[in-house]
Amino acid sequence: MKNLTIIDHPLVQRDVSILRDKYTPNHLFRTVLSRVAGMMAFEVTHDFLLEEYSLQTPLARTKGYKLKNDIVIVPILRAGLGMVEGFLNVLPEARVGHVGLYRDEESLEPVDYYSKFPKTLARSLVLLIDPMLATGGSAKAALSFLKNKGAKNIRLVCLVASPAGVRIIRKTHPDVHIFCAVVDKGLNDRGYILPGLGDAGDRVFGTE
Repeated sequence: MKNLTIIDHPLVQRDVSILRDKYTPNHLFRTVLSRVAGMMAFEVTHDFLLEEYSLQTPLARTKGYKLKNDIVIVPILRAGLGMVEGFLNVLPEARVGHVGLYRDEESLEPVDYYSKFPKTLARSLVLLIDPMLATGGSAKAALSFLKNKGAKNIRLVCLVASPAGVRIIRKTHPDVHIFCAVVDKGLNDRGYILPGLGDAGDRVFGTE
């Protein structure tokens, strides 16, 4: 599908299975979510540009490379926080912004309650992260919010997506590339992904 990359690496799929399991305890869920986020970061960043510089090894001078882009990681609160450490382990030079959204249980529409972004947002490559892309409402709203704040180059990274969520992002933000580990079959009547992995935020923070 256009603007969609499914990261089907065996280790990613193994970890998705652990996260799906209802008997996975909260502490293990957090550990595995962070780990799989770090693995996904390798694919998300595969085309990042490098800048050459000169460095001194213990024996000689040689060429080194550093990332050319400024990078901003933006988790959608609160479940997205569970992916931040994994990304920062791979991208320690990145800055971190936050956008707080929650889904109204009646309308299923996102409601924003907090945001804070680095001043470099407009010139940075932005990675918007959230474990789930369900109805697409929260991601759609967060992307619009980021663009209104000046972001121009954004990638959306999620673990599990629904076909409906992918469609809404492709329709409303066709310039945004989506990276996910799996696209599940659909949504239930409460807007949760099936088979999914439940409420990721509750499972990260133990608030089931």
